[in-house]
Amino acid sequence: LGEIVRGSGIKRNETVQQGLPCVRYGELYTTYQTSFTSAVSFIAPDLYEKCKHFSYGDVLMTLTGENKPDIAKAVAYLGTEPIAASGDLAFWTRHGMNPLFLSYIMASPYIIARKVALATGDIIVHISGDKLGTILLPVPPLAEQERIVACIQEAELVIENYAIKATALQKLQDSFPEALKKSILQEAVQGKLVPQDPSDEPAEALLERIRAEKQRLIKEGKIKKDKHESVIFRRDNSHYEKRGSEEVCIDDEIPFEIPENWAWCRASSLGTMNRGRGIKRTETVAQGCPCIRYGEIYTTYETSFDSAVSFVPDTLDKDCLHFSSGDVVFTLTGENKVDIAKTVAFLGDGQIAAGGDLAFWTHHGMNPLYLVYYMASPYCIELKRRTATGDIIVHISTSKVGDFLVPVPPIKEQNRIVSAIEQLFAVASTL
Repeated sequence: LGEIVRGSGIKRNETVQQGLPCVRYGELYTTYQTSFTSAVSFIAPDLYEKCKHFSYGDVLMTLTGENKPDIAKAVAYLGTEPIAASGDLAFWTRHGMNPLFLSYIMASPYIIARKVALATGDIIVHISGDKLGTILLPVPPLAEQERIVACIQEAELVIENYAIKATALQKLQDSFPEALKKSILQEAVQGKLVPQDPSDEPAEALLERIRAEKQRLIKEGKIKKDKHESVIFRRDNSHYEKRGSEEVCIDDEIPFEIPENWAWCRASSLGTMNRGRGIKRTETVAQGCPCIRYGEIYTTYETSFDSAVSFVPDTLDKDCLHFSSGDVVFTLTGENKVDIAKTVAFLGDGQIAAGGDLAFWTHHGMNPLYLVYYMASPYCIELKRRTATGDIIVHISTSKVGDFLVPVPPIKEQNRIVSAIEQLFAVASTL
């Protein structure tokens, strides 16, 4: 069928930005597929004149490659301008066949098996035009070649669409468990995860007790007084916030509706948030007093923990701030705004020293795991995204976290919410 002609050597450094078109053999693997109409490389006119040229309908094949199944990759040229052919490729010319039919048949399992048998080399594989010329080809009538090409192209479109959908489906399947967990958390903080119980003590009564406890601790000198203590209340179907003697309507800040027996409050109104003391990696010891460094919140602890994995000597521990059972620890530094202020609850006994770049939320009066899940909810993640600063290294302050609005359920409903989340997360993790 016609003639298989080997091209002329064209080095990479002989190509130019503008000139006459050429094809180098490696481009058949990297740039061109079944067919092409124009070249992406060019050479100077004097070099172009010395080369061999292929024209419309010719089929290019590689003579060098990295493995035998891919050797002699065939690509049909369907453009109008003669193009220079480089070395290590050949072009099949004056074959009288449908060029696309030849491209497809050279990729068939039958021809691949013949190429594997004829090619030589292991690391660098070679085949010659003469060896390719020995392969027996089944030749249909020209009209049937055209029908075969049309059928394959139609199938390729279906396969391409399938591949797009399969990729999208795989992405959905991979992300579905985490997306489901986020949806569960959002439903939880909006009061939609578990049914309300009218017999529950309303959240406002819980907040009153938390405020009373906070005043007691202030009076005893255990915590500092908040000069701008916030109290949020409803009046005339609107939400107001009282800070000192000032009352302001905050309806534009309320992100969503919550059940009637829930309440809104600032995070700073729930106990206090204390920043830890810097503890260097070199200051930790094999045995001593337990401590947590901020990076461990990302790498070691999940939703909750009951013991530490790092320790500091007594001499350093006495200068640290400590958190206790029920306190909630969160990071103030991270690599991105989505993961900043990652939060975990300490449910163990005793006290643990808090390292720098993390804070602990104490005397909050809440179910600590509800606060952990609140801080991981899509609503709270968006708050963190808007308030954190930095790009490569991200920071957030306790005062900014303290300004977050917290939807507060009755304490019994908090317990039911936490139980429901844990059950649903267990199912989501198996998907």
